[in-house]
Amino acid sequence: MIASSLLVLFLPLLLFPLINATTFTLINNCSHTIWPAAIPGGGRELTPGSNWSLARAAKASNGRFWARTNCSFDASGKGSCLTGGCGGILNCTADGSPPATLVEYSLYQYGNNDFYDISLVDGFNVPVQIRPNTGDCITLWCAADVAGSCPAELKVAGGCDGACEVFKTNEYCCNSGSCRPTKYSRFFKNLCPQAYSYPEDDATSTFTCNSGGDYTVTFCP
Repeated sequence: MIASSLLVLFLPLLLFPLINATTFTLINNCSHTIWPAAIPGGGRELTPGSNWSLARAAKASNGRFWARTNCSFDASGKGSCLTGGCGGILNCTADGSPPATLVEYSLYQYGNNDFYDISLVDGFNVPVQIRPNTGDCITLWCAADVAGSCPAELKVAGGCDGACEVFKTNEYCCNSGSCRPTKYSRFFKNLCPQAYSYPEDDATSTFTCNSGGDYTVTFCP
């Protein structure tokens, strides 16, 4: 009887973090299989039309999502991908290899706001959309054919590299001091105006939404 009473007492406390969690639903709208990755969260295979939902605790946290392409994994989860691979494993524990179109988020920040963005700093491999499930927050898109019009010096198999990855200089990587837009960042910005085009592209690329809502991330929107 005591055990039952304790369960009734503490059940709301156990459920509270789940009820108030922020859920990200990742959808594969591409015509081909992709292998989305999440830091934190791991990774999995998504066939066309399938989805993957991940819950984040109702507290300050941050992370990122991206799609991996042309992957092959064995039964133990070891393998490789053409783009976005994270050390040869299915369940990622580290960031992916460029090129990869990133969706980034920071939850429950100052003023009880979430911050979210699409980033092409690590290049582009798959079009993406992030949609807050709150009506007054902005949906972000990067749906242009970036890979198809990629400058020759950035073009790689499966996508379009970022300039920092190719040239590795401060002009493009912004490792010290401040840096300015370049012809390569302008290329990305022209095609995907809402996305980060270089590391200090904050003013036009970071968006906020009241914390507590859910998000839908669609690959190939």
